[in-house]
Amino acid sequence: MTSAPLPLIPALLTGVLLVSAAPAASASPAAGQWRSHDEDGIIEIYDCGPRLCGRGLPTPEEKATVSTLRDSKNPDPALRNRPLTGIEVLQGFTGGPKVWTGGSIYRPQDGHTYKGRIELIDESTLKMTGCVIAPICKSIIWKRTS
Repeated sequence: MTSAPLPLIPALLTGVLLVSAAPAASASPAAGQWRSHDEDGIIEIYDCGPRLCGRGLPTPEEKATVSTLRDSKNPDPALRNRPLTGIEVLQGFTGGPKVWTGGSIYRPQDGHTYKGRIELIDESTLKMTGCVIAPICKSIIWKRTS
């Protein structure tokens, strides 16, 4: 029976330690929870692969009634009874670290999906722009809650 030369074992261990010590990819600077003063709800923005996505969360005021809130204006009748909490309302945004484009914004208040743009103004302020067709757009300011 032959065994590996002893110098090979420390080299393998060193390689394993270096790989495990490699820094993890950091979250997008836009990741976190955001709330608009113009719209209802809190949106949690997160990395979904190389893109940014976001899902709806209940506000503190909605927590008591969250189970009754439904996606009633969705254009797909099969989705109109799904709970609003947790549905993905932001999808497919690319770019960063300050501006993300190419994504879509689903607005449960009217059941429409808009082309979107996300701009990080500063660490606690986000400008969200949704367009039916440019230049028919609306921008709102969101503030970070966490």
